[in-house]
Amino acid sequence: MMRLDFEKQNGLIPCIVQDVDTKKVLMLAYMNEESYKKTRETKLATYYSRSRQSLWVKGEISGHYQHVQAIRIDCDQDTILLEVKQAGVACHTGHYSCFYRDENGDCVDE
Repeated sequence: MMRLDFEKQNGLIPCIVQDVDTKKVLMLAYMNEESYKKTRETKLATYYSRSRQSLWVKGEISGHYQHVQAIRIDCDQDTILLEVKQAGVACHTGHYSCFYRDENGDCVDE
């Protein structure tokens, strides 16, 4: 198993989340070692909330779980890509992806 470099960025690694079927990028979150281990064990995307300073399982409150199908690690071992089956929407605003606006702020998706 590859060893992730959690120390490079003060214990947190960016995690890109992608729909396994459409390849659409859904969101960006952060993981620490504990959330990474929990994600691997449960196959439910679990992240580290920088604002709350605690773990959170995506969908725990909303029911919009991310069921992990694959975990990929980048060449520098400091970024994670999760391929997920998204239940419901990924964005807290109600959009399927957090990346639904263009640089002018206009909605370009959905």
